[in-house]
Amino acid sequence: MAHYAFLDENNVVTEVITGRNEDEVVDGITDWETYYGEIRGQRCVRTSYNANIRFNYAGAGYTYDEDRDAFIAPKPYDSWILNEDTCQWEAPLPLPAEAFADVGPAYIWDEDAGDWVEA
Repeated sequence: MAHYAFLDENNVVTEVITGRNEDEVVDGITDWETYYGEIRGQRCVRTSYNANIRFNYAGAGYTYDEDRDAFIAPKPYDSWILNEDTCQWEAPLPLPAEAFADVGPAYIWDEDAGDWVEA
């Protein structure tokens, strides 16, 4: 089972569907991205739960970056920076070490403070 993302004219994902695997041949159809795209009248690009293609599993509102061949989530905060190796957004400061303790406090990003704060 494969998953496919439909893109609008700005390469923003409008919907993700489950479809045929790329190696399946049905009624002579072998290019499922093209097939689904033609049915919907939108560009269609395969995505993967395992992130083994295109870095991240696509979701509605994600952008498909053709240069990186990656799906990128909407930027959560203006100060966050795109990690070019993972195509994921990262805070400008690392999460406090206490957040990783078994019973440590939970933290959330405070954009106004530009730092992590205890939730």
